Amino acid sequence: MAETSFDVIILGGGTGGYVAAIRAAQLGLKTALVDSGRVGGTCLHRGCIPTKALLHTAELLHTFQHREEFGLTAENVGLDYPKAMQKKDKVVTQLWKGVEFLLKKNKVTVVAGWGRMVDAAHVEVTAQAGEKTTLTAKDVVIATGSVPREFADLPFDGQQILSSDHVLEKTEVPKSIVILGGGAIGVEFASMYNDFGAEVTLIEMLNHILPQDDEEVAQALAKMLSKRGIKVMAGTTFDLKSVKKNSKGVTAKVTMPDGKEESVSGEVLLVAVGRKAITEDIGLDKVGVKVERGFITVDDHYRTNVPHFYAIGDVIGGYLLAHVAAHEGMIAVETIAGQNPELLDATRVPRVTYSRPEVASVGLTAEEAQKKGLEVKIGTFPFRANGKSLILGEAEGMVKLVADKKTDALIGAHIVGPHASDYINEMALAKFLEATAWEVGESVHAHPTVSEVLHEAALAVDGHAIHI
Repeated sequence: MAETSFDVIILGGGTGGYVAAIRAAQLGLKTALVDSGRVGGTCLHRGCIPTKALLHTAELLHTFQHREEFGLTAENVGLDYPKAMQKKDKVVTQLWKGVEFLLKKNKVTVVAGWGRMVDAAHVEVTAQAGEKTTLTAKDVVIATGSVPREFADLPFDGQQILSSDHVLEKTEVPKSIVILGGGAIGVEFASMYNDFGAEVTLIEMLNHILPQDDEEVAQALAKMLSKRGIKVMAGTTFDLKSVKKNSKGVTAKVTMPDGKEESVSGEVLLVAVGRKAITEDIGLDKVGVKVERGFITVDDHYRTNVPHFYAIGDVIGGYLLAHVAAHEGMIAVETIAGQNPELLDATRVPRVTYSRPEVASVGLTAEEAQKKGLEVKIGTFPFRANGKSLILGEAEGMVKLVADKKTDALIGAHIVGPHASDYINEMALAKFLEATAWEVGESVHAHPTVSEVLHEAALAVDGHAIHI
């Protein structure tokens, strides 16, 4: 590599890192992107994209299994998991090559290797073969991401005790699986493996799955998953030290909400209890960047406590979501370039769990709003009253809108239902534009569409829903 001096160096080529690199280059900054693997990071290679590819296969399988309901006939419909994995890999590779092309198009210098900050102006990159290169820059953006969180008493072995990374490497569907952790990752894999024919047990320590989501919506999803045959165990304590492995699988003891002890077992155990920021061995101690509770601390422009050092994405905590990291990356490099970017408001961030059906939300729950001293009014609408949902054969679920009782401003939107990810962005835009429930209700929605549930729920906020 001929060039070693840059305006900005970005450590980590995940969604946050590569988006920041492209935006920096667009702003005229000479940019280097350092990554030890393939650009695209966790989301592209081990997270968002591959899991959603497999979830789509699961959804198609479910649809084909209910083909008679739609007047279709077919023989020998089943799952060819190796081919599903090939499809997943094809999608990942196409997107990965696309990211490489975009970086090249924008003249971003990609440096392969592990980057470590050595002082206020230098980053040392160690290539896989051991060769070291020192880069210099005025500003550094740390975007090193995260890895699956592991229990010291229950280390991953990649065979029977699995992380989400390991699951995506498996070439066969297990006959049974215990999933520890009822957040988005655990729920998605529970839904997928159930559709693939596995016996699924889903365990969550808190009182309902998807603990960051609206409780009513989460409880509705739990009922749907249970109806499908998934054993959902919320409010349940998992005894890590009781785990035993043998040739048949994994067993463990759990304590139910009523205090009774039960045994759970599966061919494999997936541990999905969150993610850990990658802050070790990147030189934070060399430059004095502050870390609290495992995450780098930043201000609203993603500046660390050390001048000219920024951090974005999973490494700073908050919502560990690819689209959040990307937005943070753009704000950070726009700040470096001397611009005055629009800051990110966490209440405008859409969140999605890609189960069947999907769960999507933006903004506050009614309970969160009330804790902030707001008076709220709520509008709900069921998918069973939506024509397009009935056509799709996916009429379970509901939408719940929360508005300020005094101003009518939308506070939050919470959905459990078909394809919720495709129209939650309407609510995110409404939040950004500071829309009211009345304005959403007055906005004409095409018929028949699933998104009409938002129109009806907005009308329901003031008791004016038409179709229920």
